[in-house]
Amino acid sequence: MQLSERHHQYWRANLRITGILLAIWFFVTFVIGYFARDLTFGFFGWPFSFWVAAQGALIVYVIIIGFYARYMNRLDQQHGVAEEE
Repeated sequence: MQLSERHHQYWRANLRITGILLAIWFFVTFVIGYFARDLTFGFFGWPFSFWVAAQGALIVYVIIIGFYARYMNRLDQQHGVAEEE
């Protein structure tokens, strides 16, 4: 099956946003978690680094999922591949 230029544009946009969001995920999961060990003060009885890793990352993950869902719905509508309700 030969893909049209429109299909190539759709997949380029899809791969670009996936790469960007994976880079954000990597940064939040590994980079911030690594450097958070240096934050040694307490926060509600827990080490602040634990709070950053346990709470802050989860918030970012939910934001990433919500953004990806909205972005892909818009991209699907622009390229005519949206699901009908």
